[in-house]
Amino acid sequence: MDKPKLAFIGGGNMAKSLIGGLLDKGFPSKHISVSDPVEKNLAQLNHKFGIVTSPDNCVAAENADLIVLCVKPQILESVCRGLKATLNQIPPAISIAAGIPLSLLMDWLGKDTPIIRCMPNTPALVQSGAAGMYANLKVDKKLRGIAEEIFGAVGLCCWLEKEKDIDLVTAVSGSGPAYFFLFMEAMEKVAIDLGLDQKVSRKLIVQTAFGAAKMAKESNMDPSELRSCVTSPGGTTEKAVNAFFKGDILGLFNEAINKALERAIEMAKEAENNNQH
Repeated sequence: MDKPKLAFIGGGNMAKSLIGGLLDKGFPSKHISVSDPVEKNLAQLNHKFGIVTSPDNCVAAENADLIVLCVKPQILESVCRGLKATLNQIPPAISIAAGIPLSLLMDWLGKDTPIIRCMPNTPALVQSGAAGMYANLKVDKKLRGIAEEIFGAVGLCCWLEKEKDIDLVTAVSGSGPAYFFLFMEAMEKVAIDLGLDQKVSRKLIVQTAFGAAKMAKESNMDPSELRSCVTSPGGTTEKAVNAFFKGDILGLFNEAINKALERAIEMAKEAENNNQH
């Protein structure tokens, strides 16, 4: 089966990771084009991947079967309107911009355009990402399959039942890597303060985080069961875990994720309000 022609609008880190993941999975480079206003980025993309590049969004997108919008939310409207004004027909689109709802994307690209919203996260840069996706009613099974191929090339992807779940995905997995980095940062600081070498601390903590995540991914047990397996009664782990609970770690996570969710919802409302002015 012929592969679709993909146009990436914006050649930043996420676009690079998606393109690299696709090529590693055998996707033909001749079916990928990318646009970016920075010539240096285009030269790097062409040299690294051997793909067609252009500083002009419309040139990159004119023969595409699908466009992947990888630009900042602040400039997405002008990018979309520029494509709509120039191209004879807008191809289906995927947007990875946080806080831009389908209603605005359909307003900017055309109400009959098949559009998918996707919220990936930064571990996609090392092909270990997690992405939630939601499609409008114009998206068919074939297009869903293409989206799964794109984001599945850099990790895990799953479909959401409601568009508002994108905001929750943003708060959980979109922002989630920072939560784990913060936990690792805190562990490293304490280890160093207690006298452990910084390099040794970093190596042990990173590997411990990796190992714990690998166990959670490959095990049939849920995280609480895995934690219990490590927590011997009266042992060191129990003392540490009890200290976390005494400090209301669950309450902190609840507050933090709800704050992220509130901000994601606010961003969508701000985008809609700006569009009305």
